[in-house]
Amino acid sequence: MNPKVLRIESAHEGILILRFSNQELRQFDVRPYIDRGGVFTALATEATFAAARVVSGSVEWPGEVDLSYDTLYLRSVPVAGGREAA
Repeated sequence: MNPKVLRIESAHEGILILRFSNQELRQFDVRPYIDRGGVFTALATEATFAAARVVSGSVEWPGEVDLSYDTLYLRSVPVAGGREAA
């Protein structure tokens, strides 16, 4: 099982910086999802994108748009120096 999102450190310009339950800080690029169309096009506006929140370890936006913690962890990249001491 992959770690869950604890909090969003930053959400701007299509990039999420996420703190996971294993204390990793990782970066997830949402722009490919936005470019694909569908429900994710609502995230193209900065105000909507910045409204991201953590719900049950995943990330949600208004309008029932969400990404699972599995997707967020597996398709994100570590941020250099982003691991807190346990």
